[in-house]
Amino acid sequence: MRNRDKLLEVARTAFTATAGPVSLEGVAREAGVGIGTLYRHFPTREDLVEAVYATELDEVTNSAAALLRELPPDAALRAWMGRYAAFFTTKRGMIDTLRAGWASGRITTPNTRERITAAIAIILTGGAETGSLRTDIDPDDLTIMLLGICTAAGDAPDQVSRLLDLIMDALRTID
Repeated sequence: MRNRDKLLEVARTAFTATAGPVSLEGVAREAGVGIGTLYRHFPTREDLVEAVYATELDEVTNSAAALLRELPPDAALRAWMGRYAAFFTTKRGMIDTLRAGWASGRITTPNTRERITAAIAIILTGGAETGSLRTDIDPDDLTIMLLGICTAAGDAPDQVSRLLDLIMDALRTID
């Protein structure tokens, strides 16, 4: 299991670092294993991409509740939105493989939007209960806003951060 985890970690970094194709041989080399070990765990490029994507999606959606336990709801939401933006960045390096795999049926189509919206709902509910976040926000509307920001400004992390701060200004209750 250690080799598999290392391969996933290296592949995630590689997919984040480039928008183009990632060399599987390079991933194996960087993970300190042979290409045969990579193929034993991930027989195809699609298998590796699907595993990285699934791991990232699990981490970003599960982090909502954890952040809400650690931070006030508005701070948890802002931290979570930053985590979502990082997730989106990771997807850029593998989006072509994901789309082709989804279209062909080789990669299972995940319920990403529903899971992201559910994570947002957890934090918005916490913020509504404490009075720190508005109660009239539809979590799906926020999902669409985040998707738009990350799609339009994803290559400019400073701009993404400023836009996420603007969203937070709109979501906080007025004292």
